[in-house]
Amino acid sequence: MALSTVWGEALDPENVLPEYPRPQLVRSSWINLNGRWDYAFTPKSFPEESGAGARPGVGEHPGVGRRPAAWEGKILVPFSPEAPLSGVGRQLLPGQALWYRRTFALPQPGHGEHVLLHFGAVDQSCTVTVNGREAGGHDGGYLPFTLDITDCLLPGEAEQELVVRVLDASDTNGASRGKQKLERGGIWYTAQSGIWQTVWLETVPARWIQDVVITPLATLDGVELTVLGGGTGAGGSGPGDRAEITVTAAGTEVARGSAAPGEPLQLAIPEPRPWSPEDPFLYSVGVTLGDDAVESYFGLRTFGRGVGPDGHQRLLLNGRPYFHAGLLDQGYWPDGLYTAPSDAAMVHDIQTAKDLGFTMLRKHIKIEPLRWYHHCDRLGMLVWQDLVNGGEGDGRAQEWVPLPGRGSRSDRRYAKFGRSDAAGRESFRREMRETVDLLRSVPSIALWVPFNEGWGQFDAAAIAAELRALDPTRCIDHASGWHDQGAGDAKSLHVYAVPFHIRKRWQRDPRAIVLSEYGGFSLPLDGHTWNSKVFGYGKTLRTSEELAHAYSNLHRTQILPAVSQGLAASVYTQLTDVEDEVNGLLTYDRRVLKVDPAVVRELNSELCRAFAG
Repeated sequence: MALSTVWGEALDPENVLPEYPRPQLVRSSWINLNGRWDYAFTPKSFPEESGAGARPGVGEHPGVGRRPAAWEGKILVPFSPEAPLSGVGRQLLPGQALWYRRTFALPQPGHGEHVLLHFGAVDQSCTVTVNGREAGGHDGGYLPFTLDITDCLLPGEAEQELVVRVLDASDTNGASRGKQKLERGGIWYTAQSGIWQTVWLETVPARWIQDVVITPLATLDGVELTVLGGGTGAGGSGPGDRAEITVTAAGTEVARGSAAPGEPLQLAIPEPRPWSPEDPFLYSVGVTLGDDAVESYFGLRTFGRGVGPDGHQRLLLNGRPYFHAGLLDQGYWPDGLYTAPSDAAMVHDIQTAKDLGFTMLRKHIKIEPLRWYHHCDRLGMLVWQDLVNGGEGDGRAQEWVPLPGRGSRSDRRYAKFGRSDAAGRESFRREMRETVDLLRSVPSIALWVPFNEGWGQFDAAAIAAELRALDPTRCIDHASGWHDQGAGDAKSLHVYAVPFHIRKRWQRDPRAIVLSEYGGFSLPLDGHTWNSKVFGYGKTLRTSEELAHAYSNLHRTQILPAVSQGLAASVYTQLTDVEDEVNGLLTYDRRVLKVDPAVVRELNSELCRAFAG
């Protein structure tokens, strides 16, 4: 029997992920298009389609193509066809196209109104048609996109037709794909494809609010807000139109102002209440622009790096040294793959980490749906956000024994890192910019991680500088684990299967020392494993007691002593099992916490006490 979660078993196909998908830009009226769609697989191209057999390059959407002669069945959106919850159970291959179709009804837009079609994410490349007219397309499997489909609608028709064509080359064309691999195994997981986040519709006025960019002031006594407009007129607004902004705290108005779209507005916050994992207080924001209105929120916090009272470089939260006690979080599910089976499932992972005393999750080489970040914001969980790697082949410069202290390769040797393709490098930069634009207002994101263990790494120092220019408010771990180019805010180390201790030369580094991966103890539990394979680091353990002993011994003999010597953050591998990997604190189905929670909580408390001195 396939491994499943309690949320997957309770899933209602008529009410799939019903929550509004964009918590920092909420409108009161919307239509959820999740649910059963028609689907079909076809060849990617047909001989008579001139030029259609060519593989789409990185950064291009695939074109409309020839529609299927017949639909093969129903797929439950937004679960990919490879995910058991989709009801399909089939891998989309590089030589194939995956098609989706459904109809929808909506009130005809009023004079000047627009209908926006939103996709949370479609992996990798897609083209969208509405009523047979091409509405647009998108390349890149991890970022949302929006299409204005107003001109494609049929006036007076009760039903409108929506068709999506998807191509996914997975790990064969250098595009960003995270840890997906067609030949999965070990640290590489099942490749997934197609629509994997919520699809929805909104009707907006002729001038609408496209985004609200929110940045707390460095003084922590105010906030800067910039309303970005969409639609007609310069800057998305008509002459004289201004956005009206109201900030409330626990239902009480604390600040108000107005600004033209695109114009930054700074508002002072009386008696400010800073956001932290211990007190994740969020302010509410209401914004109106003409006939449009949205709700948003923010937390007052700042991040940085500086010297602590002990003379070591530390990561700062709200101007003070703060230890980041973290877990590696892959964001995979046995029944949904990239897609959590419910909102409550995402909350469970975050809350479990918090209950264990962790203050940070490192979101590993995946961009989550925006609701995941919202739950981190409201529950109080710092996030280290990895960018999504690509590159030809494995996209990594191999090191047979990547031990700490081993020399790093220059990442300007593009071929060694699977980055010879200039278009692929530019695509990564484009996706980096779009990722920052998407997540820049999220209170909980504390640090960006552009590269991990050399996977698709290139010009990491220059990338770090570009990332700093895009977002100077957060820290950067420019090359997590391997191939340090001397940039960013972190001396970043991955240490498995060998003892960890702080070296004198690391203490002389002007950056903070972070142990960004370690641990990885394996414990398979009967009835809760995805298959019979076992992957982890070091000896496979047999009982929860053995895991508790190994975990405690590692922290008391290596991690705790390192804190007083300059260790600023730690990321244990990992939150959950994933496929062959059985090194999670939780089983892959999330039904069993493998280790005594009291043991983990106490060790995290000791880490924080040691850090505080």
